[in-house]
Amino acid sequence: MHHIVSDGWSMGVFFQELTQLYNAYSQGLPSLRDATRTPLSTLSIQYADFAIWQRQWLQGDVLQSQLSYWQKQLKDAPPILSLPTDRPRPAVQTVVGATHKFALSVELTDKLIKLSQNQGCTLFMTLLAAYDTLLYRYTGQSDILVGSPIANRDRSEIEGLIGFFVNTLVMRTNLAGNPRFSELLTRVREMSLGAYAHQHLPFEMLVEALQPERDLSHTPLFQVMFNLQNAPVSDLELNGLTVSSVPFK
Repeated sequence: MHHIVSDGWSMGVFFQELTQLYNAYSQGLPSLRDATRTPLSTLSIQYADFAIWQRQWLQGDVLQSQLSYWQKQLKDAPPILSLPTDRPRPAVQTVVGATHKFALSVELTDKLIKLSQNQGCTLFMTLLAAYDTLLYRYTGQSDILVGSPIANRDRSEIEGLIGFFVNTLVMRTNLAGNPRFSELLTRVREMSLGAYAHQHLPFEMLVEALQPERDLSHTPLFQVMFNLQNAPVSDLELNGLTVSSVPFK
């Protein structure tokens, strides 16, 4: 499904509802609400209700507060992250790439979770700090900007909706002075919490407001992203069927 109508979280909702509807249909049960039986509960709001609310809410003092934070946070930020790639950057992005997959061991994952808990951080913050460290080592730049998607579902009423809620945050990390990793974690934690508190400003609106110098060879504000996929996704358990995913390239 195109991002104009859904996001990663929505797929979990879609799978859950598809499971309920198919299993009801296969048993001859009604798919729509009636007086006695229904596989799906009635939604209290629709995505359009959220869109209207957001447009009415994100203006005036609220909009200015969100915008002011990001203007201060991204002031004098470097326009590009100079990764030492094996080929020169093309004049126009081709968006041609590849995928490299690897897995962390259970033991290492457990240690990362424990480290995060001991430092008062989330696993996302710890992994982002490690990613920032890698970029710092490769580029020699101490001012690192990384894009990161956020589900942007901070209200219980919208958790069960299918729609495009996700937003992109610019996570700016200061590695000046080659800090110890524990100190870097503190910096990343404080930066992340500030970004979360101001997550509602749409990324495209931020770009429009900051007016960074545009270049067809790279994206504005950041050129690398970090994404921790931990949104709940239900398994498809359809009566009489075995369902498996098909990877695509």
